[in-house]
Amino acid sequence: MAATKEKEKKESKEGSSAKGFRPLGDRVFVAYTEELERTAGGIYVPDSAREKPQRGTIEAAGPDVENVKVGDQVLFDKYSGTKIKVENDDCLILKEEDILGVFEN
Repeated sequence: MAATKEKEKKESKEGSSAKGFRPLGDRVFVAYTEELERTAGGIYVPDSAREKPQRGTIEAAGPDVENVKVGDQVLFDKYSGTKIKVENDDCLILKEEDILGVFEN
C-alpha cells in the first residue's frame, strides 16, 4: 500500500508518460484520429482541403500542467501544437494554454 502511494506521488511530481513519451513543463501529449472525409457524392476529400481535427484525448501531461489531466477529452486550437506520429498513431504535443476547453460527460 505504501509503495503504491509512493509511486503515485513520484508520477504526479514528474508528470505522466504515454507511449514512451513524457511531456515537460506545461506541455500535454494528445492522441487524436483523422477520419476520412467524404462528400455527399462519395468523393474523398484530400488532406490539403480537409480541416484539422480539434478534439483529442490527453495521454500524458507534464509536471506543470494544472487545469487538465490524463484521460480528459479536450478541444484545442486548430493550428496549435507539434504533430508527431508514434506507433502509427497521430499525436500532438501542445502547451496547456493552447487547450480551449475540456469536454465533460
